[in-house]
Amino acid sequence: MKINGQHHTSIKIKNGPLKSIRIIDQRLLPHKLVWEDLGFVFEVVEAIKDMHLRGAPLIGAVGAFGCYFATLEAGEKEFELKFNELCSQIEKARPTAVNLMWAVNTVRDFVLNLYQNNTQLKDIQRLAFQKAFEIYGNDIDQCRQIGKHGLKIIEEIAHKKNGEVVNILTHCNAGWLATCDYGTATSAIYQAHDKGIKVHVWVDETRPRNQGAKLTAWELSEHGIAHTLIADNTGGHLMQHGKVDVCLVGSDRTTRKGDVANKIGTYLKALAAFDNNIPFYVALPSTTFDFNLRDGLSEIPIEIRSENEVKYMDGKTKDGFANVLITPAQTPAANYGFDVTPARLITGLITERGICKASEDSILNLFPEYK
Repeated sequence: MKINGQHHTSIKIKNGPLKSIRIIDQRLLPHKLVWEDLGFVFEVVEAIKDMHLRGAPLIGAVGAFGCYFATLEAGEKEFELKFNELCSQIEKARPTAVNLMWAVNTVRDFVLNLYQNNTQLKDIQRLAFQKAFEIYGNDIDQCRQIGKHGLKIIEEIAHKKNGEVVNILTHCNAGWLATCDYGTATSAIYQAHDKGIKVHVWVDETRPRNQGAKLTAWELSEHGIAHTLIADNTGGHLMQHGKVDVCLVGSDRTTRKGDVANKIGTYLKALAAFDNNIPFYVALPSTTFDFNLRDGLSEIPIEIRSENEVKYMDGKTKDGFANVLITPAQTPAANYGFDVTPARLITGLITERGICKASEDSILNLFPEYK
């Protein structure tokens, strides 16, 4: 999508004898745009763990390139053992987003099959890069398709409102910064705006890391889309007063029965939408489904992050950047990274294959290969 009017994707390929990738260090946005080079497994693990990058689809794509780096680092002696160890380090970098496990397993299985069929190491490395690049390209295409299907929802609302502004509430960042391009929840918004439909986005700040305030607001600003930042607890009030037409959010993991794990606070927005008869849609690529799980509340692992993310806030000052303690120093804090929205609260799931209900039968109608 756009930065200063120019098209960008969230991963750039650096060509050379050994290829590497370049990502945006999202910790510095919106005040500073810094591209960071990744060329080693430890750099990928650190970037994922410390949230230089985030968003389930992007984490998965970068994890895939990390597996390519693992083929370069494993060496010929005991290749299989060392390669597996390196892939496991990548896979364990973040526990909730299923795309990471999917991408690592996809590249790992592909590489091990080549190795077990006596493929030369240099060819394994070349083909591993191609597989990672394929995952990257597929994510872009999937997000584009998600947007096309989601666009129909926005078009229908705009028609009912006789062309008046469609007010959309989103949570966290499910934009192109969370994917390889377009985004999931934002893809339809971008496509609606580009088609001339009047849209306005209510942007949840998304405490404690403020992905909405920092990332979604920056994305929408760069694309010229009308938006307003709100405190996380404002959404319910807006819904009660008819100021929200539809909620669009992303997902980090969705079960085969339609329960959705997403950034903490999503569940509360779904409850408010349900109480006010406002459609609540989740946009996700098929790689975000975990077809091995049924009950999201009991089966999806919820990441617990550092209490310092809650107790401190960072931002720009006249002298640079500052990290400020906002609580009594001795007060403990709990920092759950995600919550689970039960399927019963979700109007529909927007995927690259179309829109379905958040139910096992409806999901499997779109994805019959997982029956």
